[in-house]
Amino acid sequence: MSAAGDRKFIDWFMRAVGILAGVVVGFALLASYVVSGARTDEINHGPDYQRLVAERLAPEVKVAVAGKDSATHQTRATTPAAPAAPAPAAVLSGEQVYSTTCIACHGAGVAGAPKFGDKGAWAPRLGQGPAVLHKHALEGFQGKSGVMPPKGGRVDLADQSIANAVDYMVNAAK
Repeated sequence: MSAAGDRKFIDWFMRAVGILAGVVVGFALLASYVVSGARTDEINHGPDYQRLVAERLAPEVKVAVAGKDSATHQTRATTPAAPAAPAPAAVLSGEQVYSTTCIACHGAGVAGAPKFGDKGAWAPRLGQGPAVLHKHALEGFQGKSGVMPPKGGRVDLADQSIANAVDYMVNAAK
């Protein structure tokens, strides 16, 4: 191709890029205009909105004082109610925990995790004893070959459930 042909191609290419850039800027301006037209003032001053705000700001309790009309005397409680204690986590079997949590890493050997049933990968860990394996599973561990997050990332599980899962995987590797 000649220099004149190259120049003609570059001119047409630059025009196409300019038109495309103009279209993109035009769409951006149009989108900005449409979004700026969204008005919420009417919503915030509507009766339903005002009622919801009043309910949210209403006192949590009414305090009745002897000798006073309790219908007009309202105040917030000075001590908040104690939050309910969380229910203790159910103890799951090792197979249940493995199939819902541990399999994510131990099924494929992710992040250096020994694969389920792989006797060679589990052998050095088995030598440490069950107490160490339970501790590493519960508290987390970072070794030369990988990382074990505390409770496998499921801190909502009971400690015994984690120990059951470790025992389940250890028994499969023996």
